[in-house]
Amino acid sequence: MGFSNYIFIILLLSSLYIFSRNLNIIISNIKLGRDVNRSDRPTDRWRNMFRVALGQSKMVRRPVAGILHIIIYVGFVIINIEVIEIVIDGIFGTHRYLSTILPAFFYNFLIASFEILAFLVLFACLVFWSRRNILRLKRFWSKEMTSWPRNDANLILVFEVLLMTAFLFMNAADFSIQNRADVVTVGAFPISIYLVPLIEGMTTEGLYFLERFTWWFHIIGILCFMNYVLISKHLHIFFAFPSTYFANLNPLGQLSNIEAVTKEVRLMMDPNADPYATTKTNIVDNQTFGAKDATDLNWVQLLNAYSCTECGRCSSNCPANQTGKILSPRKILMDTRDRITEISYNKRNNIKDEKSLLGDYITEEELWACTSCNACTDSCPIELDPMSIIIDLRRYLVMEESSAPKELNMMFNNVENNGAPWQFSAADRLKWKDE
Repeated sequence: MGFSNYIFIILLLSSLYIFSRNLNIIISNIKLGRDVNRSDRPTDRWRNMFRVALGQSKMVRRPVAGILHIIIYVGFVIINIEVIEIVIDGIFGTHRYLSTILPAFFYNFLIASFEILAFLVLFACLVFWSRRNILRLKRFWSKEMTSWPRNDANLILVFEVLLMTAFLFMNAADFSIQNRADVVTVGAFPISIYLVPLIEGMTTEGLYFLERFTWWFHIIGILCFMNYVLISKHLHIFFAFPSTYFANLNPLGQLSNIEAVTKEVRLMMDPNADPYATTKTNIVDNQTFGAKDATDLNWVQLLNAYSCTECGRCSSNCPANQTGKILSPRKILMDTRDRITEISYNKRNNIKDEKSLLGDYITEEELWACTSCNACTDSCPIELDPMSIIIDLRRYLVMEESSAPKELNMMFNNVENNGAPWQFSAADRLKWKDE
């Protein structure tokens, strides 16, 4: 082992330490949410995760974006096998270590596959960049897509292009060095061989420098990318799997109810019940109904917020958003993520926090624009559920603040006083049939 190997080990361990520390912060942020039991139906949950997160089944509803995303996804997964070899070489000072333990035909197949996938990833990234910046698709330029979300998406694409380009030039330089050394070529290079004419005029020393430079650039870029993901929308690379596993498996439109409130309503609506009877409920003193702040949401909702890809499919399919209403389901998730991150940061640094998710981040107008149609959840490629956040915030407004549109307040008053949404007593409900 030489000096460069020790440098590599230090860089690798430092990157892994920073990654684990920041990931633990995010996980602790998610744990600030209320508890919810999603341990039921494990077989269905595993099936849902493999179908949606691993199988990308919902991505292809929009074929162009879906197929290109699958290319990048498969490229990301398979090309990372090559990272194993780079790490081994970096630690022990070997060169193309896997070629010494794998059959030549299989190793050549792997390298060729990596190169073809790298080329396809380059193509997909260029198309995605064009869609965002030249075609300027509307969902990528909504008002919640401020400078940071837009720059974040473009920066990721630049990352991918640079990493794949460095990988191909590294292989081209290595192929040229092997030819000049007149040895049996290790690896197959169906793409990078076309880059050889660009560097064939270089000296052997220059080729060695290019190969080493692109090798270091590629691995340092991967380590930086690994840590950048934690502050990027691309956190879904990791969190899409738990999000789809813990997704709500109930039919869309089936809302969860507060048990204590459900008992009270059933008692009120039961014609045989004694309206003056006292019953014990599960209502806890000082319990908050619904959610005012991010910590009032459950941990699955916070996991959803961190998993959001900011693709905008939810908002582009939202009927309220399509008709010009202020509501954007994507913004609901982004605001929730920003707020729980802010809460955690303030706690860690003993900063006084006087904000809340409701009011400072999300307005009542946004919440009441929602039609509860579940188009957002249905269209999300990783089955996130922004509508559940909207419902919990609205529950707080209704049950804690008595704040709702007047039409709803009239109905609530009628249900409370008359046991029905109509403006007449229970005794008069059936008079219509006598007319």
